Amino acid sequence: MRIILTSVLVSALVLPGCGALRDSRINPANWFGKSRVEASPQTPSNPLVPTKSGFSRPETVYQGIPVQQILALKVERAAGGAVVRVTGLSSTLGAYDVRLEPVEGNSANVLEFTLKAAYSVRSRPTAPASSREVVAATFVSDIELEGVRTIRVIGADNARSVRR
Repeated sequence: MRIILTSVLVSALVLPGCGALRDSRINPANWFGKSRVEASPQTPSNPLVPTKSGFSRPETVYQGIPVQQILALKVERAAGGAVVRVTGLSSTLGAYDVRLEPVEGNSANVLEFTLKAAYSVRSRPTAPASSREVVAATFVSDIELEGVRTIRVIGADNARSVRR
């Protein structure tokens, strides 16, 4: 009985003394201290991306014109939205920088695009149709597709639409 009473008494006196070790520098959990709020640095998140300087090129306005015909329109589901892919037929050979430009001011349940392309100065009008085909695609998020029932793509001569 003496051994048990002695060990309980010793442990009752020694254990509260270990609480001081909790706040000391010997404890590895205290080596870095507590976290605190700091102001975020104004440097870019990726140091490999250069910051903008005063010597940047001015933004150019897109000079594309609508392609002659819209041959195919396909809407494919993707994560977080859909991909609208369009095949068109340009009026001449030499079309480049093909884009689907959104049309402003349409109704809430119709999403409209215009298929436009820029043409080189050296365009040749006499080319087979297979060599004048152009393809463009754009991603439309689920937020933009909310409430949309029809997607329409407009060309110079015709337009194609898809409904859901």
